[in-house]
Amino acid sequence: MKFAVIGGVGAMGGLFGGRLAAQGIDVTLIDVWQQAVDLVNKEGLRITEKSGEETRISVKATTDPSNVGVADVVIVFVKCYHTEAAVRAALPLLGPDSAVLSLQNGWGNADTIGGIVGNEQVLAGVTYNSATVLGPGHIQQAGIGTTIMGELDGRDSDRLRQIAATFRQAGLEVQTTDAILLEIWSKLALNICTLPTSALLRFYAGELIQHEGTLAMMRALLQETVAVAQAKGISLDEEERWNFITGLLERATGAKASMLQDVENRRQTEIDVINGAVVRCGQEVGIPTPFNDAMVWMVRALEETFTAEAG
Repeated sequence: MKFAVIGGVGAMGGLFGGRLAAQGIDVTLIDVWQQAVDLVNKEGLRITEKSGEETRISVKATTDPSNVGVADVVIVFVKCYHTEAAVRAALPLLGPDSAVLSLQNGWGNADTIGGIVGNEQVLAGVTYNSATVLGPGHIQQAGIGTTIMGELDGRDSDRLRQIAATFRQAGLEVQTTDAILLEIWSKLALNICTLPTSALLRFYAGELIQHEGTLAMMRALLQETVAVAQAKGISLDEEERWNFITGLLERATGAKASMLQDVENRRQTEIDVINGAVVRCGQEVGIPTPFNDAMVWMVRALEETFTAEAG
């Protein structure tokens, strides 16, 4: 199979693209970050493992999707606010049988992609791996976890099985599911509780469970999320999610949330497809979400300071 990774020299795109390339799989990293693309082509992609060991992987990278040819699988890892532009730019990669797999954070990316390429070409998923960018062409794996993916209509397709098998060949732990929307909301619940809380307080993962205030805030955010999900027919279990979230935070003591990384780098966050998604869905089903509203308001206010500084 031939793969292309949109957002390929970013943290997660580099992690997945690098793992595939290391096994001799045909993969091209596509990104607008010219400096990183040039370094990857010249010196290879550097990955610092969770253990501290460093590897350098030879992999193709480009800023121009039209140079790549048609790919069997296009993996999308860009931030939510770049999804539409990135997928439109990637249209030269797509043939009639190409699959577009979104492993992005948040709720709504698959709908955006489906509106451009057609829902029949879209697969969706979530990953519990985590990574950070240390510099151009250099990433670090911060956490190792499972990737879950599925067809939007729940069917067990040949292409889903083939992609999963290729990921496993690359050393990635993968599960397929016939209920991908539940999995997306399960990951969304984790992000809703942890990302804005980390970003606003500048807390690493383990710090979130060390304070009564953060525990109470996260539980309130989760309760709203579960109520909205259940009203939409998605069977989130509050106790299961709470145990999962707190257990993950215990194991990921020194991990730095992606939204905290965005804030530290004065970048726009993905708050609109995380807590903002619950606010919008809550409005649709008539459920108030005051704690999620507050998170959206505060993170947006913080983002405005980045704009003011740039100005």
